[in-house]
Amino acid sequence: MSKSATSKLQQPSRATAVSWQLAQTLWVGGLWLLQFVILPAIGQTGLAPLLVQDISAQLTPLLIGLAAVCVAVQAFALLRVEGLASFWRDVRGQLLLAVAAMALSHLLVRQYWPEAEYWLRFSYLVMAFCGLLLVVQPIPGKSR
Repeated sequence: MSKSATSKLQQPSRATAVSWQLAQTLWVGGLWLLQFVILPAIGQTGLAPLLVQDISAQLTPLLIGLAAVCVAVQAFALLRVEGLASFWRDVRGQLLLAVAAMALSHLLVRQYWPEAEYWLRFSYLVMAFCGLLLVVQPIPGKSR
């Protein structure tokens, strides 16, 4: 008996690989660029520290939201190529789950407990470093 077409995982396509890389570039690059390039550069221009802090407070939640959407795109691509079990066995799935949890916790803590600065910084940095670890992993469907 032959298996039905729905039970087979999708073969990796070029669109899956491109969407994986584009989403990864947007959120990982965005996190690192904001924290380690844009905000320090704005601080060096001589603007008031309170203004720099306000810019950071406005841009960071937007970037965390973008990261969450991009992680969802990557999770869909991984799910499509590798299957549901890849979220538990594969490093890429584990990193995506960690980033999703950190993004959710960051947004919730920012909303309901904004004075928890250490947690906000910690969750942001965990997301950034998980992103770096994800960059060195192969694209779903490519050989390791």
